[in-house]
Amino acid sequence: MRNIMQSFRTEIENPIVEKDIIDLEAKIRRFKEGNINEEKFRSLRLARGVYGQRQFGVQMIRIKLPYGKVTSKQLKRICDVSDEYSTGRLHITTRQDIQIHYVDLDRTPELWAQLEKDEVTLREACGNTVRNVTASETAGIDIDEPFDVSPYAHALFEYFLRNPISQDMGRKFKVSFSATDGDTGLSYMHDIGFIAKIENGVKGFKVMLGGGLGSQPRHADVLYSFLSSDGIIPLMEAVVRVFDRYGERKSRAKARLKFLLKDLGLEGFKQLLAEETKAVPHKSYKIKVETYPKVKIATVVVPEVEIADQKAYEQWKSTNLVLQKQEGFVAIGIKVLLGDFYTDKARLLADLVEKYAAGELRLSLRQNILIPYVKEELIPFFYVELEKLGFAHAGYNKALDITACPGTDTCNLGIASSTGIAKELERVIKAEYPDYINNPDVVIKISGCMNACGQHNMANIGFQGMSIRTKDKLVAPALQVLLGGGNIGNGNGKFADKIIKVPSRRGPEALRLILNDFDVNANGSDYTTYYEAKGKPYFYELLKPLGTMDNLNQDDFIDWGTEERYQKAIGIGECAGVVIDLIATLLFESKEKIQSAASTYQEGKWAASIYHSYSSMVNSAKALLTAEKTKTNTHASIIKDFDEIFVASNRLNLGVGFSDLVLQINKNEPTAAFALSYLEDAKSFLETVDAYRKLELINA
Repeated sequence: MRNIMQSFRTEIENPIVEKDIIDLEAKIRRFKEGNINEEKFRSLRLARGVYGQRQFGVQMIRIKLPYGKVTSKQLKRICDVSDEYSTGRLHITTRQDIQIHYVDLDRTPELWAQLEKDEVTLREACGNTVRNVTASETAGIDIDEPFDVSPYAHALFEYFLRNPISQDMGRKFKVSFSATDGDTGLSYMHDIGFIAKIENGVKGFKVMLGGGLGSQPRHADVLYSFLSSDGIIPLMEAVVRVFDRYGERKSRAKARLKFLLKDLGLEGFKQLLAEETKAVPHKSYKIKVETYPKVKIATVVVPEVEIADQKAYEQWKSTNLVLQKQEGFVAIGIKVLLGDFYTDKARLLADLVEKYAAGELRLSLRQNILIPYVKEELIPFFYVELEKLGFAHAGYNKALDITACPGTDTCNLGIASSTGIAKELERVIKAEYPDYINNPDVVIKISGCMNACGQHNMANIGFQGMSIRTKDKLVAPALQVLLGGGNIGNGNGKFADKIIKVPSRRGPEALRLILNDFDVNANGSDYTTYYEAKGKPYFYELLKPLGTMDNLNQDDFIDWGTEERYQKAIGIGECAGVVIDLIATLLFESKEKIQSAASTYQEGKWAASIYHSYSSMVNSAKALLTAEKTKTNTHASIIKDFDEIFVASNRLNLGVGFSDLVLQINKNEPTAAFALSYLEDAKSFLETVDAYRKLELINA
């Protein structure tokens, strides 16, 4: 591998990216040699898009595609990589990424290097980082949008990529942009959500803060009803800094921004934001919209085509065309079953879009593909070509279009099959409820566990993978049925109520009961309104007969998509490393952070240098507290406890309190002078801690 990595030095022009990839290769080698703790290695590789899979010895690779935009050239590069390193299957996620599976860990650095040839990154696609920035897939073409949010989403992505303030937080951080008040970016369920607005001729955003899904969904608070576009990056930097310092780190179940906001309250959180004002390097950050790439539409002669099935064509047109604000153009939606498509068809699609549209595709939050900038006269031609590829299924973004996470297929956390039941429910709708192919008012989503990657708890009709135990202690796959969620718009949404748990095999019958009742009693209202009118108890009684455990048969113990008897299991663990000294690992990491602080100082990146120095000091303090078996749940608690245990007791003499030393970070402007003095403080503190630890080991 070292020879392969050496060749990257000449193949990758960006030295920062080259260093990142070489560093990943080195970390993999050190982990396999037993020199990096398993938990630390997991954090390192996750931040580089390398995720452990349910199947032993292989990895899932998440490719980060900001706001779902992918060019034809990039898609073909992804196809090449998938064929070489994976299985040829591409999976679109509910965060507009692409995932490929069954990748050998040792080959991930070279895979990454191949992607970067067309500026496609893995960096921070997973891990405790700012994850992929999502946005309305219609951004830039939406007839209702006040302006295109794409340049703003892209600027935010670039600003936080490799930014030291967001490399090792307590948990992931999710951001969205919505093009219109329709809030198709789903701002209310994000850590930060931005909804495009214009006030007095100024472009800006309504800002939502602290939303989230998972086992305890939380509706975001309105932080600003309007914030000018120049303020969004400084604001988010302050939010991330607060989350990094005060957010939970030990208990993953409580380590999201939504829990911190719940504990502090909105006003308490605002106070902490104000305390970060000095540390944030930009008080205003103008986003250069004029430098965002301009659309280049292919000039072609319209080919003549013959439509074989006019009825199917008309149905497809009624569900899969999206009107654009640009006159004479439409966008074409491709319904992608379960978000899965394959490289042979993807290459042909990339060629089609390059030759006859604008060479750009958008991946959607509902795991679909949108082709913008199709000339109206090319619609019949595109239909014929898409039909050849199997991409002309009607029902884009309609009830038939079910969202599902990979579940037990590949995910370590999957409890029951989400893909298997999704396929069966789509079959039921097609066969028994054909009118729903045109219905945009019923949204169905499925997750394989409570973490809600399939966004089940914000759906009109949601299913969550679970298990049930009979009186005889037998375990069968089950589905938690949730109803009544939905996106209301302008930052408002409803989370679905948990109604009842039923054996997975009864999921189709549950859907039939729900849809039959909706058909009879909705009286033209949308699903959310209909659900509110009926109420949770009504639906519990409707579905109650399906929840009984007294009449299970043999099929009930076999999950969808498999022929084997169900066994509840978290997937096989990720690569095991030998047990090593965690404290030594933490101190080694502190030294690396000092090196990063020094190098970024030399580059004139004062704010970055300061944050690396801060991280080194907190990390060093964490090392000694770990030796004392003291909880290190938050940065704030580490600072407080280190003062009490080591400084106040005179076990360490720093000359000042540790909090006074380390919290200089938010009391000073990020100047060159402060960056240098803070770096020297960090070096001195690490030397003190290192000496203390060595003496402690000698006397042990």
